[in-house]
Amino acid sequence: MMTKFNRILCALCVIGSFVACVDNDDDIPENYYVSTKMTAAQFLQENEARLGDFITLLKRTPYFSLLSTYGNFTVFAPTNEAVEAYLEETGYNTIENIPTEVCDTLVRTHIVKEGAYYTTDIGEGTLPDPNMAKSDISLTLDYDSTNNNSIRYYANKTARMIEYDDSVTNGVVHIVSSIIRRSSDMLPDVIESDSTLSLFSQALRLTGMADSLMKNIDETYVWGSDKKTQDSLYNGILVRCQSGSVTHVLSRWPETRYFKYTAFVEPDSVYHRHNIYTIDDLIAYAKKVYDETYPEDAGKYDDNPRHRKNPLNRFVSYHLVNRILRYDDVIMTKQLISKTWDLKLSDPEEFYETMCPGTLMRFAFPNEELYINRKGVLNRASIRGVKVLAPSITESGKTNQDAVNGTYHYLDDILAYTTQVREEVFNCRIRVDANTLSPDFANCGARGRYGHDDLVGLRSNYITDWTVRGTNAYVGLHSDVGYWNSYKANAVCVSGIFDVTFKLPPVPSGTYEIRLGYTVGEERGVVQFYLNNEPCGIPVDLRTYGGDPTIGWVEDTDDKEENTANDKAMRNHGYMKGLGAYHNEGGENPLRANNWNLRRILTTQYLDENTTYNLRCRQVLEDDQCYWSFDFIELCPKSIYGSPQGEDIY
Repeated sequence: MMTKFNRILCALCVIGSFVACVDNDDDIPENYYVSTKMTAAQFLQENEARLGDFITLLKRTPYFSLLSTYGNFTVFAPTNEAVEAYLEETGYNTIENIPTEVCDTLVRTHIVKEGAYYTTDIGEGTLPDPNMAKSDISLTLDYDSTNNNSIRYYANKTARMIEYDDSVTNGVVHIVSSIIRRSSDMLPDVIESDSTLSLFSQALRLTGMADSLMKNIDETYVWGSDKKTQDSLYNGILVRCQSGSVTHVLSRWPETRYFKYTAFVEPDSVYHRHNIYTIDDLIAYAKKVYDETYPEDAGKYDDNPRHRKNPLNRFVSYHLVNRILRYDDVIMTKQLISKTWDLKLSDPEEFYETMCPGTLMRFAFPNEELYINRKGVLNRASIRGVKVLAPSITESGKTNQDAVNGTYHYLDDILAYTTQVREEVFNCRIRVDANTLSPDFANCGARGRYGHDDLVGLRSNYITDWTVRGTNAYVGLHSDVGYWNSYKANAVCVSGIFDVTFKLPPVPSGTYEIRLGYTVGEERGVVQFYLNNEPCGIPVDLRTYGGDPTIGWVEDTDDKEENTANDKAMRNHGYMKGLGAYHNEGGENPLRANNWNLRRILTTQYLDENTTYNLRCRQVLEDDQCYWSFDFIELCPKSIYGSPQGEDIY
């Protein structure tokens, strides 16, 4: 399987650079050729009687020509009636009266340049790639009760797709009944405009947390000196194949650095069920909860709702994360969950730090429903948690929940960091996917890119919670590709003679094993790890397979007692096998069956919830072509790894 993995990586082709679209044709790739078959542009012309106004819009920009070239586009084509309604609403008499820059943005909002996405691929959810205006398009559906409950699809909940999945040689065309709107409002303003969220919106403003959700673009970020050259590509990681040849997996830099946010919000109706009808009622509720969770702060900050230790401030900020989290990829894409996870053995989970200092949220996805702070497997939950409503019309209605700098999700009950959450929900093995360890990984679009065969590189000075130093040091994310023998089919790839440090997620106070999940390879390096600058044992040789005597990996048998004994012997060497409930796409065996999927126990230490912990990772080989395929971090409390029944293998 590892040989196949290397062969696949060696077959990766160079992907041409794409850049942002402007009001000229500089961004249209010069190496594209014009198709002689029916392209998206020709399809539109074939349907000019009902799409003529959209064609006119396109011809005022470079993008009609673009849709005549080779590519892989998704086009949402509004009807003439949709364009006319837009003109009437905005006050433009004709299409020619629309300012050039407005026309350009309008057209780019309706084109996805990086992929052809059919309703059969997405179902409900956000398209994996943004449109050319750099905003997301989500598909939702409901049922037409007047027409045998037939399915009706919508783009961004408002533009009904009256005809969809028209295949063309360079992608797919969907015909929509109205213009797709691109929100220009920041997240607090979008929440405030939702009449069902008045109480939370008041609390958001009162605590000043609304001010913390107002950033969007980092104006200091520099992409490259010449956007039309190969500066947008980087030889991200070097892969040595069995044949002895080498290849680079290419990486592209994000063109813009975004700040994005996600809010998980209770509608007023949820508060009413708990006898909360006014902001004073909500303040009293927050004080009751957080005085119990943090008794040392009780009564100290009640008069200052902007203080980060004020109960209402803690309540509100626990609902917020500083990254974009789409419902369909909070944990991983649905396509991969169904193909890679043994759902009878464990629930797909992920952990995220919130904007309430020192706290996490635990997300679970049992039975294709998303929950926060749930404990259990499938229907055997000891703590139900709070359900996150799907952004479908059925569960969340037709309100567009997206802002220019984030999104929000409705909850079905009150979310709070209670003593039960801290002491019971987080009394678990906290396994954190490496690609969640900085908000920039999600905000630049690098995370959850299902099926892409390249890397997204992050500029060293622009990775929140990371410090990157060293010769040719590089940090990049591989997208979700099912054949990768890694947890959640992705990895953070770190190369060069690197010296990188990242912040560990906060955990409740206690003694923990800190473990590194990684994949072995002959092109990997040797890394010394430090916790808050204290060395974690000897360096870890990422080239050494599990069968080596220094690690002690032994293949599982049908005898559970023998397997347990082998696991204990392996732990004595400081190692553990991979995961027992996850396998790569198409694979029959879990990662546990691979001697190149390993967990290294870095250290066992008491962690204080009021202290920030950083893990430093230093490449000790003098070879800047080596890299580290960083899979995940585990923070496992002693109550789990030291329990009498033993820790589960999943």
